[in-house]
Amino acid sequence: MIKFIKSQPVLAISFVAAAVTMFIVLPDAKYAGYINTTVLIELFALMIAVAGFRSVGIFDRATDLMLRKAGTIRRLGLIFILLCFFSSMLVTNDVALITFVPLTLMIFSGIKDERSRILTIVLETAASNLGSMLTPVGNPQNLYIYDHYRLTMIDFVRTMLPSGALSLAALILLTLLLPKTECGTHKSDKSEIKKAPTIAYALLFAACLLVVFRVLPEWVILAAAVIIALVFDWNLLLKADYPLLATFVCFFVFVGNVARVGAVNDFFSEMISGRELIVSILLSQVISNVPAALMLSGFTDNGTELLLGVDLGGLGTIIASLASLISFQFYRKSEGAKAGKYLLVFTGISIVLLIPLLIMNLLIF
Repeated sequence: MIKFIKSQPVLAISFVAAAVTMFIVLPDAKYAGYINTTVLIELFALMIAVAGFRSVGIFDRATDLMLRKAGTIRRLGLIFILLCFFSSMLVTNDVALITFVPLTLMIFSGIKDERSRILTIVLETAASNLGSMLTPVGNPQNLYIYDHYRLTMIDFVRTMLPSGALSLAALILLTLLLPKTECGTHKSDKSEIKKAPTIAYALLFAACLLVVFRVLPEWVILAAAVIIALVFDWNLLLKADYPLLATFVCFFVFVGNVARVGAVNDFFSEMISGRELIVSILLSQVISNVPAALMLSGFTDNGTELLLGVDLGGLGTIIASLASLISFQFYRKSEGAKAGKYLLVFTGISIVLLIPLLIMNLLIF
């Protein structure tokens, strides 16, 4: 039990929070209305599609193609940062980091430059968190808020594009901190990519986008995800992030119950009203941005500022975004890791990125 809590602290906290509220608002028929099944199904299907792409070597082959031109550490860092920034828009921030951080560690094991290794991984992490905010499917909180508030793509792009453009420019400037010393390249597996499963995963991913944009019903991708996994690789069903899905369910119950307690609902609604951006950023630093989005959505109708706040809230502390913990765990377990130095660099870079983004959006909104 202790090992599970350490490995899934957010799930454990959300479960306790939901359980406590169930003693205040006893389970009844209204509980069924708490759960946003559309979001859960969309997340599950996206997880299966992305796991499928990884299993056939798409990401590894694409990385090899991009790295052939890398000759210096600075250029290598820029390539990785751009890969994380743009790929996270489609495959989510955590998948981008799971794909590229291990590769970064492998390449830097031959370069022996710890400062550059830490800075590259930190910038990759920031790039994944910031790039993912530009699409509804880039991260779990975007997917939830986009569906919960029934946002349109025009609303979404208008809200997130200024921050995305400034983020990309800032990240490119920060790569100048990397040296111009020469580095090696990555050699990927040259085995042939299987066409049939690749086409199936691509169709599933496209269907997921159509559900997000409300063209198809969610049951279509649920059935498609299960069938495709069973036909091509049933192990994909084991690779879905079920703890994240369970965390969503727990927070749905928690927020639903709290919203039914009049005094508590009034307090949170009054506290958040007009302060969605600041409150969501601050709360994300403590409980991370996905739970913050789920919790605060029950107390405000301003979906665009909440969206912006929880996405920018991924910058700051190491727990502000669960994706940031993925990078840290990979680095911490690597040979010669200096966890304290990593956390110091991570916090410094996060603050450098967050402050101008916050100032710009306070002026805009």
